[in-house]
Amino acid sequence: MSNTDKLARQFEDNRRRLHAVAFHLLGSAADADDAVQSAWLKASHADVAAVDNLPGWLTTITARTAVDQLRARSRRGEQSLSAVPELADDLSLATPAADEELLRSEAVSRALLVVLDRLSPAQRVAFVLHDVFGVPFEQVAELLDRSPDAAKKLASRARARVHAGAAEQPRRRAEHLAVVTAFLAASRGGDIPALLELLAPDVMRRVDPMLIPAGVPTQIRGAGAVATETRLFTQRAQAGSVLIVDGAPGIAIAPAGRLLAVLRIGIGADRRIETIEITGDREQLAAMRLQLPGI
Repeated sequence: MSNTDKLARQFEDNRRRLHAVAFHLLGSAADADDAVQSAWLKASHADVAAVDNLPGWLTTITARTAVDQLRARSRRGEQSLSAVPELADDLSLATPAADEELLRSEAVSRALLVVLDRLSPAQRVAFVLHDVFGVPFEQVAELLDRSPDAAKKLASRARARVHAGAAEQPRRRAEHLAVVTAFLAASRGGDIPALLELLAPDVMRRVDPMLIPAGVPTQIRGAGAVATETRLFTQRAQAGSVLIVDGAPGIAIAPAGRLLAVLRIGIGADRRIETIEITGDREQLAAMRLQLPGI
């Protein structure tokens, strides 16, 4: 087998992993496709005779291509991928189908994509390559033009921003996480009986007008009214993920990993939901501290 044939075979064998690396770094299926294609063009014109670890070498080339895209995006001042997308008139989620399909097929956490989008490009690269894909810090440092120690610090800072630390009341957080998770599951299925079990009788729901169609009140009270209303928004609930929002369990609505809205969930002593505050304001969303759940 010639070196060219060997490279082509290795590339195809590793294509899924290479695409996953690019997707985590760039947050877009189309951009990941471009990065993988560019990586192949670069690899196919290189001398691979002396390469001992072709999969690792291909990962490095793909990551470098994605890093270049991230840097170009930053220089152009492009809007964050988590920015609020426009809502279609029919309340469908205006999202790229390829991105949403990739989230399902690859089991990539949409919550992780939302949180990663809060990191600086360098932090995102260090965290994704080392913590998610196990790339040694020496290679990460080379990609970022930093020292290995600097790459480790970037990953450490990213880790602290991505993962919620130990809560002061871990048992209470665990209980609240369970309630919020159950609420999201019931909302996705329009399960009225389950919702009524989770909601306090006088629960209050408030929502930004921009997130609802004309005729839907911005504020409603009562478990029956709130539970019934969820049937209008089961499609949006499909794009929901449980996150830690400013230290407390909440829900991010993030179709294709792009942040649309955040639900702050107020839970009473009886572990029933007392308030639901739904925010879609861009400035408020940008100011929120969003982290992956962790006890």
